[in-house]
Amino acid sequence: MTAEETLKTGTTTIGIKLKDGVILASDQRATMGNIIAHSHVQKVYQLSDNIGMTIAGVVGDAQLMVRYMQSEISIYAMKKGAPMSVSTAATLVASVIRQGFYLGLIVGGYDKTGGHVFSIDGAGGYIEDNYCSVGSGSDFALGSLEATFKKDMTKEEGINAAITALNSARRRDNCTGDGMLVSYIGPDGYESLPAEEIKSRCEALGFAFPN
Repeated sequence: MTAEETLKTGTTTIGIKLKDGVILASDQRATMGNIIAHSHVQKVYQLSDNIGMTIAGVVGDAQLMVRYMQSEISIYAMKKGAPMSVSTAATLVASVIRQGFYLGLIVGGYDKTGGHVFSIDGAGGYIEDNYCSVGSGSDFALGSLEATFKKDMTKEEGINAAITALNSARRRDNCTGDGMLVSYIGPDGYESLPAEEIKSRCEALGFAFPN
């Protein structure tokens, strides 16, 4: 299989730190060269009750990384009798990705020290930030987040900021598009927003929901 034939998520993924938690979000398009291969791809995954991850890159590598991290976090919790911290999860992902995974990831979650968001590159570098975006549409998303982000955002503000950034990316990046996925992780655990709520928020913000 050539590089052009490899199934990739293309993509725009987003992580935002809030006052009480984090937002993880993405579009749902997968591409194969110039072809839109799939329109409903899962790019935001729950790894545990308090940690999630977004994926960008080669789909097979991404799915393997998700399964590995779900298993390792579960084993850690059983051995330690406590949930894995977000920083520990990000460190583990960064160590594993150096073994040859063609991915760009965001690990985010909530632990006893609050909400945390880490961007992780294919070389194993990981950086904590207040907000980040990974993928082909990240330049457009980051421009939007620069304008909308503020310290100690509420859950509602964070969700709207993520949707606005995804809308900016999907309008300018041809590898970003189709549906949207948005999850919130806070003191009460992991929550995936229903599609109908995302659609209604798009309408309230003045955006046409993609497909």
